[in-house]
Order: sequence, then C-alpha cells, then structure tokens
Amino acid sequence: MFNALVVSKNEDGKTNAAVEQIGLDDLPAGDVTVAVEYSTVNYKDGLCIGPGGGLVRNYPHVPGIDFAGTVEASDDARYKAGDKVVLTGWRVGEAHWGGHSQKARVKADWLVPLPSGLDTRQAMAVGTAGFTAMLAVMALEDHGIKDGPVLVTGAAGGVGSVATAILAQLGHEVAAVTGRPETADYLTSLGATQIVAREELNETVKRPLEGEVWGGCVDAVGGKMLARLLGQIKYGGSVAAVGLAGGAGLPATVIPFLLRGVNLLGIDSVMQPYENRLRAWERIAKDLPMDKLEAMVHSSVLSDLPGLGRDILKGQVKGRVVVDVNA
Repeated sequence: MFNALVVSKNEDGKTNAAVEQIGLDDLPAGDVTVAVEYSTVNYKDGLCIGPGGGLVRNYPHVPGIDFAGTVEASDDARYKAGDKVVLTGWRVGEAHWGGHSQKARVKADWLVPLPSGLDTRQAMAVGTAGFTAMLAVMALEDHGIKDGPVLVTGAAGGVGSVATAILAQLGHEVAAVTGRPETADYLTSLGATQIVAREELNETVKRPLEGEVWGGCVDAVGGKMLARLLGQIKYGGSVAAVGLAGGAGLPATVIPFLLRGVNLLGIDSVMQPYENRLRAWERIAKDLPMDKLEAMVHSSVLSDLPGLGRDILKGQVKGRVVVDVNA
C-alpha cells in the first residue's frame, strides 16, 4: 500500500480531496510503473482538486499533471527498472491518474528520460510550467526575437517565473508584468529589469496599433491584456500565448498581423511530439540557471495539496510548488 491524494465525489456532486492509502491494483493500466519522487501544483491541478472537480470526468481520481521518479517495472523495452524519468502532459492528472501519488502507472510513450544535469527534484521545480515556458522561448527564437525588452505577463506565476529567468539568462532585457507589487523584488532577482503594473496593460484601447515597444512576449494572461499588447509588439515580432488567466476571449483586430507582421504563436505543452520534448528538456538543463530555479521553489507534501489547490485558483501561489510525495 502507498499514499495518494484521492479526489472523490458524493451523490450530491460535491468533491473531496484527501490523502488515502491505495494499492498497485488500484492504478490504471499502463506500460510502466514509476515510483514517484516529486510532483508539482499547477492551475489544472487546482481545478481537479477543487470544488466540482474541474477537468475530472471519472471518480475516484488521483490528480497531478506531472511527476519525476524512478521506473519500478516496465513492459516497454525503452525503459527498465532504475531509470529516472519525467512526465508532463498527455492529460495525465486529468483523464488519467497522475503524480500526486507515491506510485503511478502510465504509457511509455508519455515519458522522457530525466535529462543529464537535472535530478528529479529539479525536474519538478521546472515541471509543466517550466517546460511550457521553454517551449514558448523556443517558439519566439524560431521566429526571431526583436531588439528591445521581451515582455512576460503573469510573471510571478509558474510559467512566467521560469520564462523570466530563462530569457534573462539568454541575455534579453525582460519586462515583467504583475498585479502583485510585492513580487517586484522576486522578479528582479530572477533577472527582470523592468516591472510593469498589470493595470498599465489591462485595458482595451480603441487604437489597434500603438507605439512599437516589445521585441517579443510570453503571455500567460490572454483576454484584454493580450489584445492590448499585440498592438505594442515591434514589426515582425511574436507573442507566445501560453495561458488564459485573464479570460479566453480576444477582443482584438487583425491589424497588428497585417500591418506589422506580428505573429501569435500558440503553445501547447500537453501533446508535444517526443522529439520536441527532448529538445525542450535539453535546453532547460542548459539554459535555466539552477540558482534562480531554487529561488522560485516552495516545498510541500501530499497533505498540503487541498489547500494549495484552492490557493492557486485564487492567484495566491508564487513561483513553483514542488511536492515531495514521500515526505
């Protein structure tokens, strides 16, 4: 038997999340059984843990959209007992039981080997949020980052924190957008050279184009803010869209795309092909400063997760939360 955070739903439709003991026979089908060492807490986890169950369709359910650990058993030749592995995406923690458990069973196709230079805790300090941030940076690079500050919205969150640190490490001037003034010192410590108050960008303006300000952008907010900043991107610049904390709507015009050649790049971390996953993890090991990474991390345990799930939905979680599932 081992511990897992189990989300259940009663006949009235109310959900409850609590640490319970389950066995190997309870785990879903899969090719590889992993002894999980660390997981994380992401916005999707908050939805799955919180009232109503969010993205969960079948109960009982074990959330946790990513994890790192050691292979215990494998029916796939690519992995053997003792191998260190990482999992992000593939709707694990949503449609399939995830990493908020001391053991997990998944398809081999969903795993990647732990990259050289990272341990399992560091991999989850990166986690889905950091993986997404690196995909966003890579997309901007592939389309050419222009001179001038690179804007990061939602900068104090998980994706934004890692994006800020990576971009600064690569030599870019980073302008960090936040609605929490108390995070300014934190963002500066990650390498941001400019702090932009959320209120400055959170209003839709009637003019489809403003002055060319930003050489690129990693946007975790969407909504009105994304619409506004599209009109401020330099000619030929790009916005990598990674989130919708500010809403799924986009009250914008096509003018920035037609008159300035602005690119809006959608970033999906869930169904990324294997080769691109390897490329992103190799870049993370190379380009993410580990001292900055450690400054983002808050440690937690399985019993903390119900509260953390509520907090992250309220925007009250800063940086990265690493869950030691065995503590």
